[in-house]
Amino acid sequence: MQTSPIPASPSKKLLEQVRDVMQFHHYSIRTEQTYIEWIRRYILFHKKRHPKEMGVPEIEAFLTYLAVEKHVTASTQNQALSALILLYRHVLHCDLQGRICALRAKKSTNLPTVMTKEEVFRVIENLSGIHQLIAKLLYGSGLRIMECLRLRVKDVDFEMRHIMIRGGKGQKDRITVFPETLRESLHQQLRYAKALHENDLENGYGTVYFPFVLAEKSPQVNKEWGWQYVFPAEKLSRDPRSGILQRHHFGERSVQKAIKKAARAAGIVKPISCHTFRHSFATHLLENGYDIRTVQELLGHDDVRTTMRYTHVLNRSRLAVMSPLDGMKL
Repeated sequence: MQTSPIPASPSKKLLEQVRDVMQFHHYSIRTEQTYIEWIRRYILFHKKRHPKEMGVPEIEAFLTYLAVEKHVTASTQNQALSALILLYRHVLHCDLQGRICALRAKKSTNLPTVMTKEEVFRVIENLSGIHQLIAKLLYGSGLRIMECLRLRVKDVDFEMRHIMIRGGKGQKDRITVFPETLRESLHQQLRYAKALHENDLENGYGTVYFPFVLAEKSPQVNKEWGWQYVFPAEKLSRDPRSGILQRHHFGERSVQKAIKKAARAAGIVKPISCHTFRHSFATHLLENGYDIRTVQELLGHDDVRTTMRYTHVLNRSRLAVMSPLDGMKL
């Protein structure tokens, strides 16, 4: 990311300046909210001192506090650091002198929770309607929950039999597998979504959230059918940035609650979440003999070592070692 050619307005409060800079660089609203919260916590940690009065030593103290006192994960600590770097470089336009040498949080070595195929079936069986279809897509295509909910109509290709993920984690695009068994269910979902969209158009609405650059070039395209969400929300809502009343995608929290409830109903004691379906997708593909590189591409991992975690899960489940207790006659 390059430095903004327009400095943040000094007439605004600091966090408002941060918000303006992040919107200028097209950060997602979730990242914007997260970064602003980290900056706020940094300021409060140092007794409300202005960041301009602080620098590398204060950043190191804050990051060390997160690792030692709050026991955050390495990824969470890195997220806080990224927020502070953005603050100093792109909002305050201050060069941080010296290397940041905080005590680093230990990287997690936990293996992902994976369901067996039978457990996946039991959880899905205890879901219904749109929740069941979303869960099937999470497992059938290895999607993250927000990738699934943000799917646009144009990105589900029935003819080519693939699903295009636009702007996934790290703002990367990728193609993943299309579950043939969901063809008719997805057609039904699109018929429902189109009926909603046509009704919105008749009532003077029909727009959908649109990537910033495209919105400037083609302001009317956000009413086109292909740009609508596959899983639209039941009600119109006001966009927090533009203030426009439009139809957002289906709610993440609703899916999370439904899946946890279904897992309990299925009698599964493992901690099951939306992401568990993605873990299970990867592990079961490897179990079925697909190579690690193929699975890496489908998941959109930059580093194959991230995908390798699933081989560890697979190997542990295939251990041929017999417990010494099983050989004793007690």
